[in-house]
Amino acid sequence: MVSSKVFFGSINHGKIAQFASLANKLDVIIDRLDFSTLTKKDKVAVKLHLGFTDGAQTIPPFYVRRVVKRIKDTGAYPYLTDNPSAVYNAAERGYTQETCGCPIIPISGIKELYGYETEINYRNVDKMNMAGVLHDSDALVNLSHVKSQNNVGYAAALKNLGVGGYNGDARFSKIHGIFNTVPAWDSSKCTPEHALKLAESCPYGCIRYDKGRHSLSLSRGQCYNTNCMECIKADDNVGSLKMEAEGFETFQEIIAIGTKKILERYDKDKIFHINFLMDMTPTCDCMGVVQPQIIPDIGVVGSRDIVAVEQASIDLIGKEELLVDKVPPYFKHLNPDKKLHPFERLYGKLKSPYNATKYAEKHGLGTRNYELIEILPPSETINMKATHVYERGPSFA
Repeated sequence: MVSSKVFFGSINHGKIAQFASLANKLDVIIDRLDFSTLTKKDKVAVKLHLGFTDGAQTIPPFYVRRVVKRIKDTGAYPYLTDNPSAVYNAAERGYTQETCGCPIIPISGIKELYGYETEINYRNVDKMNMAGVLHDSDALVNLSHVKSQNNVGYAAALKNLGVGGYNGDARFSKIHGIFNTVPAWDSSKCTPEHALKLAESCPYGCIRYDKGRHSLSLSRGQCYNTNCMECIKADDNVGSLKMEAEGFETFQEIIAIGTKKILERYDKDKIFHINFLMDMTPTCDCMGVVQPQIIPDIGVVGSRDIVAVEQASIDLIGKEELLVDKVPPYFKHLNPDKKLHPFERLYGKLKSPYNATKYAEKHGLGTRNYELIEILPPSETINMKATHVYERGPSFA
């Protein structure tokens, strides 16, 4: 069975020493990914999420700068890129050309108007505009902060490209609107009185009913599905409302399709994926607020295979305990089953993180089979000799 290599650096260390630290492990991961396939003067897009307003739990500039330096060592020209809103106030969260070591460029122009029409042909989405600054690059370093997320349960490398790599009109309406292409409600089976009952049953306000039009909508992005099911109980065997996997998984599939279109732009030896499993929050970096950390820090994983790096990330999180005391109280239906993936406990089985890699593999982006290669594991570094690593007095060393 074909498998891809995924390199893993644990945040844990066997010794208080620079060689055992996560920063050095990141350097070694980059060595193993082999940036030497970049060529002199390549324009390298470093796609990452720069956060939004007060949302400062993205990848720290300290690590971003290390990645940028290694790209520059090849003679290539890196630049950070994200949506214009995030770029405009990135300095407030510590991202500047001085701190990161390279320019920061809006991915689709300052007004989200710079893009290339790209055929998608999925459900009601025939085309989307791929962000022009990403499209124009010669190589890609996909630098992703891993977290849970309300629309899809899990977000990292695939969502960083499949959503973040497109212009605003695609992100806000076409991608997020894909949920609406699968009907959830049968009006012929439902009286206005029953429809109002369904709307009132949802503790999250996900169901809205327009009596004048006799029209009911379900906001799947805010729905906790199998963790809640209050609306299905209220439907009381009438059968007018459906809570099925198809309606929820459309978002993950359009992400996979959009990501594929972006990756097809590059030579295979000029694509790199690095996921940071640190400061993992219950929802997206775009919320613009500081959020509680709901999974213990794990470390960094890197691969040239986007499916493998995502599958490894999901599996590593699956081995951790959900920090239940840090889960915000607005998760009113937290699933107590510890056998579930922690992110399924948050958002329900219909938003399983495994859907991300299922659809990515289906569309030929890579393989879910991987070999996890740990870099400088604590069991190894504990036996290595450390030199002086801490400050003893005033020094520039």
